[in-house]
Amino acid sequence: MKEVPIMRLAVPTPVVTLLPSVHAPWEETATIEDVARIAQAADRLGYHHLTCSEHVGVPAREAARRGARYFDPLATFGFLASRTERIRLATNVLVLGYHHPLEIAKRYGTLDVISGGRVILGLGVGTLREEFDLLGAPFDDRGLRADDALRALRASLSRSTPSYKGDHYSFGDLVVDPCAMQDRLPLWVGGRTVRSLRRALSLADGWCPFGVTPAQANEWIKQEEVPPGFEIVLGPELPLNPIQEPDAAGEGLAALAAAGATIASARLVHRSRDHYIEQLEALAAVNNQLHSPS
Repeated sequence: MKEVPIMRLAVPTPVVTLLPSVHAPWEETATIEDVARIAQAADRLGYHHLTCSEHVGVPAREAARRGARYFDPLATFGFLASRTERIRLATNVLVLGYHHPLEIAKRYGTLDVISGGRVILGLGVGTLREEFDLLGAPFDDRGLRADDALRALRASLSRSTPSYKGDHYSFGDLVVDPCAMQDRLPLWVGGRTVRSLRRALSLADGWCPFGVTPAQANEWIKQEEVPPGFEIVLGPELPLNPIQEPDAAGEGLAALAAAGATIASARLVHRSRDHYIEQLEALAAVNNQLHSPS
C-alpha cells in the first residue's frame, strides 16, 4: 500500500450525540461508562482527540433531521478528562452566539487546567434560528458577531487579566482565574461552506467542517493559502470497517490525506461498545501501516 503523509486519527464520540441515520442502535441505551471505556481505548491507541457537540434545545420538528441527543460538552469532557491521560478534548462545535467570549474562556479554561492542557475549542456560527431565539441571542448578524468573538477569545484565553475592544465585545480591568494553561489553546472553526474555511484561516488554528465531502473540501483548500501547522479535520463519506475491510479503510484514510486532512475523524461501522473498541484498534493498525516505510 502506498505511503501517505502522516495523518492522525480522531474519534467522533459515539453515544453523546445521536444523529439520524448515522448512529448505531446500541448507542440509544449505552451509558457514560461505555463512553469512558471507548475514550480510554482511544487514549491508549494514540488517537488525537474526542469530540462533543452543543445544542441547548433542538426544536421538536428539527429532531428527525438534526438529532435530539446532545450531551453538554463541558460536563462530558470534565468526566472524560478524569478517565483519560493524553487524548485531547475537542468541542465540535460550540455555537459562538450562545455565549459571551469570557464565559467560554473561563469555563473551558478551567477545563484546560483540569485536563492538563488538552482542550481544543471547535467553534461555529450556528444556523438554528429557533435556538438563538430561545436564548435571546441575535441571529441576523451572527457571522460578524462570531468573527468578533473569535478575536476576543484569542485575546482572552490563557490570560488571567484579559482585555479586548471590538465591535460587539469589549472588556478589561478584570481577572479570570483560572485561565487556560496552554499558551495558545487551539481554536478551530466548523461549518459547511467555503466561508467557514476562510474564517478559520484568518481567525483560527484549524478547520473542522461537517457535511462536506473530501472532494469538495479539497477544491476549497486548493483555492486558499494554508499555513504550516494549520489543522484540517475531515471524515470519510461512508463509515469505515477496518476489521472486515482493512484495504478499503486504508484507501479511505489515504483519500482524506490526499484531500488535505491532517486529522481523520474516524466514522466507523460498529454494533456495540466492544465492537467499536475493536474497530478503533483495527483502524489504528491500518493507519500505522499506511505510514510505514515500504
